Amino acid sequence: MYDELALERSIKEYFGVEADVRQAIVFRVPVSRTAEATLFLTTKKQLYLHITCQSKLLFGDIKKIVSRMGLKAELYLPPKGRPQYFDEVGRKKFNEVFPGRKHISDEDIIFYKTLAPYSPALILISEVNNGVVYQFDSDSTTNWRPAAKFTYRRIRTS
Repeated sequence: MYDELALERSIKEYFGVEADVRQAIVFRVPVSRTAEATLFLTTKKQLYLHITCQSKLLFGDIKKIVSRMGLKAELYLPPKGRPQYFDEVGRKKFNEVFPGRKHISDEDIIFYKTLAPYSPALILISEVNNGVVYQFDSDSTTNWRPAAKFTYRRIRTS
């Protein structure tokens, strides 16, 4: 109970999202050697993944972790008050590499967005692939093992 309250408070503080934890699917499971993830369902039946790490994680690392956990992301939430965070960082990194370019398109910064620091991370999940959530395990041959069985697919409505 206390851990869920602390999770809700940190999400509200860092991302500005009201996420009332209804049920934790997996709580603080390892997703790398230094990162932990919590997958939870809110009272509004939305599935969120919250990733924290002791070291620096990039947006590209988070995308890879989400994929390896067997999840499909619908939305990567930026830090509170910065709705264009990934684009801002992508444009800045692009300008560091190509300082003379004036007209920068969205296609130009796709790769550079993945270099944005993103820890902690909050992701709205749209689907759990094959009904299994995976966690990191260095002893496994694939480095990943099942953590929980959970079926979820968000159906978009208008």
